[in-house]
Amino acid sequence: MTYAGAIIGGSPEYGETLSIIANPATGDAAGEIAITDAAACERAIAAARAAFPGWAAKPDAERQAAVARCADIIEEHAEELARLLTAEQGKPMNGTGSRFEVGGAAAWTRHTAGLVLPVEYVQDDDAAHIAIHRRPLGVVAAITPWNWPLMIAIWQIMPAIRAGNTVVIKPSPFTPLSTLKLVELLQAALPPGVLNAVAGPDELGSLLTSHPDIAKVCFTGSTATGRKVMASAAPTLKRLTLELGGNDAGIVLPDADPQAIAEGLFWGAFINNGQTCAALKRLFVHDSIYDAVCDALVAYAASVKTGPGTEEDSALGPLQNEMQFRKVARLVDEARADGARVLTGGSPTAGAGLFYPVTLVADAKPGMALVDEEQFGPALPIIRYSDVGEAIAAANAADVGLGGSVWSSDIDLARDLALQLECGTAWVNKHGAIRPDTPFGGVKASGFGVEFGPHGLSEFLSLQVLHD
Repeated sequence: MTYAGAIIGGSPEYGETLSIIANPATGDAAGEIAITDAAACERAIAAARAAFPGWAAKPDAERQAAVARCADIIEEHAEELARLLTAEQGKPMNGTGSRFEVGGAAAWTRHTAGLVLPVEYVQDDDAAHIAIHRRPLGVVAAITPWNWPLMIAIWQIMPAIRAGNTVVIKPSPFTPLSTLKLVELLQAALPPGVLNAVAGPDELGSLLTSHPDIAKVCFTGSTATGRKVMASAAPTLKRLTLELGGNDAGIVLPDADPQAIAEGLFWGAFINNGQTCAALKRLFVHDSIYDAVCDALVAYAASVKTGPGTEEDSALGPLQNEMQFRKVARLVDEARADGARVLTGGSPTAGAGLFYPVTLVADAKPGMALVDEEQFGPALPIIRYSDVGEAIAAANAADVGLGGSVWSSDIDLARDLALQLECGTAWVNKHGAIRPDTPFGGVKASGFGVEFGPHGLSEFLSLQVLHD
């Protein structure tokens, strides 16, 4: 099937160049897309700019109702979107796979519909009236990755339009199909031009980030690309929300119960096959329970099936693209050559598709690429430590700081230590849990700005102070 490469002003557009989107589980085509060019991107920006005054002027209740209708539409088409998502991204239909992602997209949309940022009054008496109002920014460019294509699209689109902005979204070239279908479906809830999409090469992203008619850029992706986005946006002083790479550390204290925490550790690391920015990517375990934690993780991993996402009992799927597949294989091979022990997995799965098994790597050490780099795949280095202060220092030595966790039966101690981690979100006895009412973002090279809830909504608004 050939999909439109753009949705502009409410209508699909087909470019002249066709691109095959691969199914990572089989290597076959998930679909064919007519990719668009710079001229189409310019038309999308123009459509969004033309739609902005009318959308921004609508009563707040109308925008709330439109976003709520978007949630209805996602729910009505949930199975269709989930199957398309599995075909292009590879994740399983069940578990924390495509149905989970589409359900989360609907839930985030519905929560965003209900957000309100009322006028704030600094002073309101006979002496003075000072009120803080909020105004939408204009056209927002949303540039989304391939790991959670629909969920992250919703995180960027919905607060933008809820606040009164208009949007041009560019999905990853690896996974454009589900996003384009989503944008097509949502036209039924929105005036033409409020939400536009363009699919094509990375050059379109550069056009969006540098364009003078774009007021804000939302980007989720690598730190290296985030730096390029920031540099491209600098001449026009655009607002930015950058959710960039992470290399999250988890620290297991000596009083933790290995059997009790094994499942939480596993899914903290391997949700979406490890292809999650805020997944647990470095696990520090105290020497006194190191072997017991390793054994518990190996036993749990044996119960988890990796297979094609279309098989209803698959819990994990393939890596999404060959670039990431090769990176994970390289990092594991290098760690093994440097003296680490592979407890399970450790080599590509034979046969079709980009399947790499769950891989647990013991005796890993800082300095190994598998520890120091974000692997973004199903390989977890397990690092032995004896002094918790040294473990926290090693966790904080990374130049990124998205998330981190502490695992212990002493909740008060775990909280105190978690607050010493240099990251945007810290968890106790869990990792990666996020909510639509709680802000999420990183520190250091993991970016800036936050998403979700009132704090996230405010990122799409400017302040105007009225004195009278």
